[in-house]
Amino acid sequence: MASRAAVRASDADREHVADRLRRAAAEGRILTEELEQRLEAALSARTYGQLNALIADLPGRSLGLPSPRRAPTLLRPVVAIPIALAITLVPILLVFIVTGVLAGWMLWIVVGWWFFGRRGRRLHAARSGRPLHACGGWHRGERLSQSR
Repeated sequence: MASRAAVRASDADREHVADRLRRAAAEGRILTEELEQRLEAALSARTYGQLNALIADLPGRSLGLPSPRRAPTLLRPVVAIPIALAITLVPILLVFIVTGVLAGWMLWIVVGWWFFGRRGRRLHAARSGRPLHACGGWHRGERLSQSR
């Protein structure tokens, strides 16, 4: 297998080196005359070795080397545990609040119905002497005027 320096470079590689040389000239690292010479050599270069020689004295990576990849950093347990708890507990708390509020209002409705509705009818029936049906209501056909 051929060494990396002997591998042929593509047009994109030559353009990459030319852009890097232009940035170096803009930063003041190389002179304008030197930029022209290096650009001419970069655009006529055939291999990675020739391109790397043009940018070897500039800071940064050489052309043919792969970029170093960082291992993905995991959150530290000190940060990860509170985040996981928050993600878990916030929905549970929201459901509890919503259902608790609804359950509280339902409780008041049931208590109100029992106190004023069903119980109130029984008290009214007991005071007026009228019989109630098994479901808590008056019999059909009975009128208020009949019971008095």
